Amino acid sequence: GGGGAPARGQAGAAAEPAEFIRRAHEFKSQGAQCYKDKKFREAIGKYHRALLELKGLLPVPGEQERDSRAASRAGAPNPGRLSEEQSKTVEAIEIDCYNSLAACLLQAELVNYERVKEYCLKVLKKEGENFKALYRSGVAFYHLGDYDKALYYLKEARTRQPTDTNVIRYIQLTEMKLSRCSQREKEAM
Repeated sequence: GGGGAPARGQAGAAAEPAEFIRRAHEFKSQGAQCYKDKKFREAIGKYHRALLELKGLLPVPGEQERDSRAASRAGAPNPGRLSEEQSKTVEAIEIDCYNSLAACLLQAELVNYERVKEYCLKVLKKEGENFKALYRSGVAFYHLGDYDKALYYLKEARTRQPTDTNVIRYIQLTEMKLSRCSQREKEAM
């Protein structure tokens, strides 16, 4: 065979962590633009693409050793090669993507609250103070019928932004549900 573009595998082998991060950032930005344009399904696709770009950079807990050997043989980036700055950038992009995915899902006609909860908890695992993730977790738990957890996350969100009207409204709704539940329990006895 003659010239032409290198095979996909060769191009992947040459990609440095900085290139994966650049592409992830690009997809995240495109996702943000789609969100602004109210193209939520498209935005979801872009955020997922951004996360996929980062997947190759992130070590799987307990498998770092084996994975980095396999990755270096496969020509993939070695997760151990990220600088501290790159690691922070990767984490920031991840947090933004999961938070934005939750925001997109909440715009759907039929909201998948289980998925919203999953994405928000991923954000909170890395950034426990994140207001949007706390609020959205509360909303998700509320709609999933877990009012105790909903109230916990909503009150945590309120400590971050005490005047947020959405948080206050959901706390009121949740407290009403909880008082109705305890009322029914009393009547059942």
